[in-house]
Amino acid sequence: MLDTGDQVLLDLLLNERGDSKAGLKEQLQEVKDERERSGKPLIEVIENYGIFTKAEILQIMADDLGTEVWDPKKADLDKNVVDMIDVNTARSYGVVATSFDGTTLKLAMRDPLDYQTIESLRFILGVDILPVVTEPDLFEYALERYYPEKVESVQDLVAEFGEVPDVDMEEASVKDLEDSANDAPIVNFVNVVMQTAIRDRASDIHFEPFEKSFRIRYRVDGALYEMPPPPKSLAVPVISRVKIISGLNISERRRPQDGRIQLRIGGKPIDLRVSCLPTSYGESVVLRVLDRSVVNLQLTSLGMSQEVLSKLREIIHLPNGILLVTGPTGSGKTTTLYSALGEVNDPADKLLTAEDPVEYDIEGIVQVPINDAWGMTFHKALRAFLRQDPDRILVGEIRDFETAQIAIEAALTGHFVFSTLHTNDAASTVTRLVDMGVEPFLICSSLSGVLSQRLLRRVCRNCKTAYDPTDEELEKLQLTREEVAGRKFYYGKGCATCNNTGYKGRKAICELMEINAAIRTLIYDNAPMTALRDKARENGMRTIREDGVLSILTGETSVDEVLRYTTANG
Repeated sequence: MLDTGDQVLLDLLLNERGDSKAGLKEQLQEVKDERERSGKPLIEVIENYGIFTKAEILQIMADDLGTEVWDPKKADLDKNVVDMIDVNTARSYGVVATSFDGTTLKLAMRDPLDYQTIESLRFILGVDILPVVTEPDLFEYALERYYPEKVESVQDLVAEFGEVPDVDMEEASVKDLEDSANDAPIVNFVNVVMQTAIRDRASDIHFEPFEKSFRIRYRVDGALYEMPPPPKSLAVPVISRVKIISGLNISERRRPQDGRIQLRIGGKPIDLRVSCLPTSYGESVVLRVLDRSVVNLQLTSLGMSQEVLSKLREIIHLPNGILLVTGPTGSGKTTTLYSALGEVNDPADKLLTAEDPVEYDIEGIVQVPINDAWGMTFHKALRAFLRQDPDRILVGEIRDFETAQIAIEAALTGHFVFSTLHTNDAASTVTRLVDMGVEPFLICSSLSGVLSQRLLRRVCRNCKTAYDPTDEELEKLQLTREEVAGRKFYYGKGCATCNNTGYKGRKAICELMEINAAIRTLIYDNAPMTALRDKARENGMRTIREDGVLSILTGETSVDEVLRYTTANG
């Protein structure tokens, strides 16, 4: 269901263009469906559809309300006015006090067309209210600036718990579990854990019960960090709480379960994918954080060299073929594929994706979730795609011969296919396909390129420190002093900006093997992996290790990171 204000806005826009109501009504119905499906701000969805610009929408709203469009970045608010509303009221109702003339309080609102909220605030504050219109992102900026959320720390909450009685999982009834999970301190504790992890830009949150302890960790930039350990007795109620809010069956404790949590933190919609796994000492739960504001789905944001980026763009704009992105779990393959799709997402083309699961909604692309339990496998989805008249297809992963065979069939019949494969480097991808049962002549006829990548942590810019590399470091990297040419290496000392880790953010290092005539000949002749790698290097391919060394020399990452994620041959 749409919010009241969203429905009012759609009606306003429909009335704005009375001369073309029929066509606009159909477009706005599509917008409404997309808004309900994706949870994105309505203004953003309308602008993405190209019906009205953001500026036009804001002005239409302001004209209807008899007010103005307010830009918080061009104003400094009077503290006395800001203090007319307390933090809890401001954040609960989604408002920012901007000015007061003695009788009327102007409020920037998350939803200025929500008349019920305006009436409620008029009653609570005892003054007349006039809403002002603000761009959604700028409103959230103003709310965080003038009414920052007071988040309790996990450490403080753990200290407050004291003795908590154990819950016997075998003896406890469903009602007992629900009661313990809905206890106010447990609800608050789970909320604070999620808020803390998301605030620190975590990609995953782990709840792990052991025989004598209960551990909570979260992953930031690929590394796991442990929160202050709560009492072991909290394991059952905390995990039960996570299961309840993710729609899982709390009485089922012997089978894996998957769920989903949707919430708003700092005004942003956050999607959490939940995986629950039975273990010897209870259930281990992992929350995958899907936050569009953290992931920048642009090829230029991945940290690739300009040379690799240019060649990759040539490949993805080909009319047909296959691009495979390879690497271990957590190496950024999905982000690269989403970014590539965004680059070729043209209204003139039909784009289809099969994903397990669909992690981010992309405007204009038909996305299909894979579910083996329902019989919707990658190869079945891909087979169905070929009857949907697509131009470009993304298959989340090539796991078996059937999927590989249909992907090749699609490429040979005029489609471009994006997919991933679990291999260590670009050259071994060909060997992996052959091992699956794909004939070499089909590989060399359909494959356009293989991008193998890893994600390394970036040295924190705030505490970045230069030093001269040691002989031992140079030896491990197989470099000489002459090759380094006196350039400095860098590490992060650790500071508040990077939580004293020395790292902030990540970048991709990669190798891109273009499948040209020489490589095709080797594939056709079933040449070994080493021959393919050597020929690709002759053609200008930089290996993952070499790309990592380049990132060290440019001060983007450290020696430890490169040695951790690469080998001498790759």
